[in-house]
Amino acid sequence: MNALRNKVQLIGRLGQDPEIVTFKDGNKMAKFSMATDDSYKDKDGNKVERAFWHNVVVKGGLVTVVENYVTKGKEIAIEGKLTNRSWEDQSGNKQYITEILCNELLMFGK
Repeated sequence: MNALRNKVQLIGRLGQDPEIVTFKDGNKMAKFSMATDDSYKDKDGNKVERAFWHNVVVKGGLVTVVENYVTKGKEIAIEGKLTNRSWEDQSGNKQYITEILCNELLMFGK
C-alpha cells in the first residue's frame, strides 16, 4: 500500500516553456506549469469545460529531457508527488505554493 501514498499522475499540456534553473554546484532544476482539462454537463445539459493548472518541478536527470525536448503546448504525462513550500515575499507576507515533484515523464506526439 505504500506505493499508493502521495502519488500524482497527470496528462496535460505545458502553459509556457520550462524555466531551467542552474545552481552554483552545476545541478539544474526545471519548472513549468501544465494544464489538465475536465468537462461535465451542467443541470441544463450544457457541456462545461475547464482547465486546471499545476506547478511542476523536475530535478535530476530528467531536467536534460525537459530542457531539450519539452516546450510550450507539448502534451506530456507526468508522475510524481505533491509537495508544499512557503516563503516570505519582499513585503514580509508569507506565500505558499503546492507543486508536483516529477519523477517520471512521458512525451506524446511529434
